[in-house]
Amino acid sequence: MFGCEWDDETGEVNGFRQDGYDGEDFISFDLKTESWIAPKPQAVITKHKWDNNKAEIAQYKHYLTQICPEWLKKYLNYGRSSLLRTEVPSVSLLQKSPSSPVSCHATGFYPDRAMMFWRKDGEELHEDVDLGEILPNHDGSFQMSVDLDLSSVPAEDWRRYDCVFQLYGVEDDIVTKLDKAEIRTNRGET
Repeated sequence: MFGCEWDDETGEVNGFRQDGYDGEDFISFDLKTESWIAPKPQAVITKHKWDNNKAEIAQYKHYLTQICPEWLKKYLNYGRSSLLRTEVPSVSLLQKSPSSPVSCHATGFYPDRAMMFWRKDGEELHEDVDLGEILPNHDGSFQMSVDLDLSSVPAEDWRRYDCVFQLYGVEDDIVTKLDKAEIRTNRGET
């Protein structure tokens, strides 16, 4: 087994190489002393032989302190660009019928660490609100919705409401004002 560790805060690099035999530790390389350690008497002959191969020791040191950390940083960067990416959603207001709740629906966001809620006059609402769960989309992004029952709210008060979507890693909230003209339905206009 061989590899390296890199502390991205201090820049310290630590490399290791360990060999086993029959399921047990046999010999390991000590990077600080640039020598081999034999934890078992059976490995002492190998230790002396490998300690005298200065060219191979230099090669291990170079690999463990230079090449391995470069690869580690490269692969961490690949993962970071994928795992730490953020995609903001498109947010829509939906309503099935005039008597059904208005749904604020966000889709296409990433990662799945998000919050969504309704506000009235800037204050978060808890009554008459139904928060749906975060669901996966086929493309790896996510969707969620939060419903608001407006059956007891006069139409002239709707402008006091807005839907807020917050995504982990994104500073600005997406705020959608409750506007009757923006609500999408599947009803035909008459």
